[in-house]
Amino acid sequence: MTSVLIDTVAWVRIEGGRILCARPRGKDVFYIPGGKREGAETDLQTLLREIEEELTVGLIRETVVHAGTYEAPVDDRPGAAVVRMSCYYGDYRGTLAASSEIEEMAWFSFADRAFVPPVDQLLFDDLKATGALS
Repeated sequence: MTSVLIDTVAWVRIEGGRILCARPRGKDVFYIPGGKREGAETDLQTLLREIEEELTVGLIRETVVHAGTYEAPVDDRPGAAVVRMSCYYGDYRGTLAASSEIEEMAWFSFADRAFVPPVDQLLFDDLKATGALS
């Protein structure tokens, strides 16, 4: 049985050794901000749209650089969907604010790793290993 692949992009924003996470309305889990592409969008187009929709800021296109791509099952059920998360760093213009889609924003350290999904945990591990995440 082939599992479903959920293809996403995410914005890695680290300040003071903490990473920005967001909790969508109606969910109890925090995620790295971003989302799924629409139609034939590129990673960059998806990232720019999703971050503006979720956090009301505009990423500065020229500063966006690939930070890594991670894959993990959504959960530990057999045959669970797999999430592929292509992560990007980038500077932004504007003031970070939760949009109507987002219930809450938070800055997480490595100690908060258990509060994010498995694919996000892989990113946390890499950031901790490089010293970017406290």
